[in-house]
Amino acid sequence: MDANLQLAKKLNRLAWVVTIVVLLLVGLMRRVKIPLPDGWDFGFLPPVHATLNALTAVVLIIAYYFIRRKQVENHRRAIYVAMGLSVLFLLSYVTYHFTTPETLYCGEGNIRILYFILLITHIVLAALILPFILFTFIRAYTGQIERHRKMARWVFPLWLYVAITGPICYLMLMPCYN
Repeated sequence: MDANLQLAKKLNRLAWVVTIVVLLLVGLMRRVKIPLPDGWDFGFLPPVHATLNALTAVVLIIAYYFIRRKQVENHRRAIYVAMGLSVLFLLSYVTYHFTTPETLYCGEGNIRILYFILLITHIVLAALILPFILFTFIRAYTGQIERHRKMARWVFPLWLYVAITGPICYLMLMPCYN
């Protein structure tokens, strides 16, 4: 077996492990609260999460721009930045939700329905798309460019949707924070 395919196989297993760990943490973070030392407050993190998601969306669009112009190295760099921003978001998001009580949406009427439609689609797609973002990355990293392209065609718009709806949900929830 080709060395790149062997590496891809190992990285795919790692991607599944990462996905399972992340989904378990996200599932636990609303049930388990870790008390913070006196004086500590992570209440400043929600706008950080929104900013990281918004930056991810911008960088994904830049990566798309580069690849459409066949600037592969610039595309690769942009994807590394998008992956890094997503990792920072995830670490910050999990930290916040393990240590801070949940903020409930306070809007009423049609805006409440819109908020929950965006929130539910954001959460479901974020959970579903995570392993596929990793697999798409792995395919490019291991030189499986045609397989990468085929997967990226549908992974990109879903990842972009998740990156855009995160800040939108934050902006809609912002009046509900204490």
